[in-house]
Amino acid sequence: MRIITLNLNGIRSAARKGFFTWVQTQEADVICLQETKAQEEQVRETIQLPGYQAYFFDAEKKGYSGVAIYSRKKPDKVIAGLGWESADKEGRYIQLSFPKLTVASLYMPSGTTGEVRQTIKFQFLENYQAILKKQRRHKREYIICGDWNIAHKPIDLKNWRANQKHSGFLPEERAWLDTVFESLGYVDAFREINTLPDQYTWWSNRGRAWDKNVGWRIDYQVVTPGLRDKIKSTEIYKEQRFSDHAPLLIEYSL
Repeated sequence: MRIITLNLNGIRSAARKGFFTWVQTQEADVICLQETKAQEEQVRETIQLPGYQAYFFDAEKKGYSGVAIYSRKKPDKVIAGLGWESADKEGRYIQLSFPKLTVASLYMPSGTTGEVRQTIKFQFLENYQAILKKQRRHKREYIICGDWNIAHKPIDLKNWRANQKHSGFLPEERAWLDTVFESLGYVDAFREINTLPDQYTWWSNRGRAWDKNVGWRIDYQVVTPGLRDKIKSTEIYKEQRFSDHAPLLIEYSL
């Protein structure tokens, strides 16, 4: 089973840069997308992926946030939203359920614009932790793809010393991920395979960050522990640029 996740920074922008042409060559079973920045009716006719079912959860505000999943197989059930207003108005989560497996596309809020948004992010973390805990009681496996907007450890961003007081690498955010991976038992699928430094999925558009590979690893596929030994291979695709993020591809022996 091959799964791709990417923060598009605009589905129409990524399409113009060739994302949908490229992704058709990848033979993915599921494609999880974040920050579509469009309403479904604006793109359903113009952006098509033959052979896939498409599921969107848009933000109420046009041109903002939004998530989507393209799947070769029709799911048994689709759930859009997490159940609290601030997240669901911004279109931050959608999941598809198959027999014994659920795949989700998550777009975690960023706190980089200031205290108000950071407070919203902390509330999101608190609410979402309860959902993650509940999911562990289910008799099914989960693959939660997306832009989690947190770099977990110093290895996961270039200038970690200078960013310890910046949103995305705050001690509280990193401790929250510790809880997800240690106390709740979820697995960072990429790090299960690749423990090398300089593995990033997002680069600032300033200061030639892409050229210098001064990046952050904030895009994940987080899986339940029953899938730990099913993680087969992983790749961050950087040969083409579709967004300020790079696609994260992981294969599972499912």
